[in-house]
Amino acid sequence: MRRETSNRIRFILEELVPGFLRDSKAFGWLLRLGGGAHVKAMAEFRRRAPFLTPEEYRALYEAHPRVHGETDCSAACMDLIRQNAIGPDICDVGCGTGYLLNALAEAPALKECRFTGVDFVLGKTRGAPNITFRECDIMRMPFPDRHFDTVICTHVLEHILDLRAALAELRRVTKRRLILVVPREREFEYNFNPHFHFFPYPHSFLKMLFPIPAQHQIQSVGRDFFYMEDVDADAARGLASI
Repeated sequence: MRRETSNRIRFILEELVPGFLRDSKAFGWLLRLGGGAHVKAMAEFRRRAPFLTPEEYRALYEAHPRVHGETDCSAACMDLIRQNAIGPDICDVGCGTGYLLNALAEAPALKECRFTGVDFVLGKTRGAPNITFRECDIMRMPFPDRHFDTVICTHVLEHILDLRAALAELRRVTKRRLILVVPREREFEYNFNPHFHFFPYPHSFLKMLFPIPAQHQIQSVGRDFFYMEDVDADAARGLASI
């Protein structure tokens, strides 16, 4: 399924179905007709979020079926990332199959760049010669400070309980530009996604990113938020000297 298709489905479920109905056991039963026991497992997963062990977390994501094929990004978000990525060193954190990295590597303006794909569970990846993949924990990435000119992280932060710690690590390895994409989404008791965080409005996401640098922007793209910030070079040098 393409992201654009699932976004249309989510619009109906989140905006047109009343909240009291979405949270009802009857609606959960209807969803289970389509999603099976996985819908109930997702609800339990969120309820137990503060108490999950790393092994339980990894096991769920290894078993979680892919909904969007090779990428969770819409074509519009991919175009924005392609237009705004700065080389020569670009990293995609939560790269999945490497679909986005390959799309970037084919862009004429980025052909000379070096790409790194990072994920805590790497499945079947494919990559051009200038793409390398590393399996590691997003909370402790094995890269020096300010290592990548652009760091990209799409449809990942909503899955991480300690979002602020993950954001700090993303900022640590970013030299020039950080690009984030998260779904514009409302929280309900029953759904198909193993998400911990939900962002129905721009400020819902921005308040999790505090402190926010002066050079930043956020825009709604379909049912996603595209956020970009530029590193303050003088501030970064100051932090590095501490």
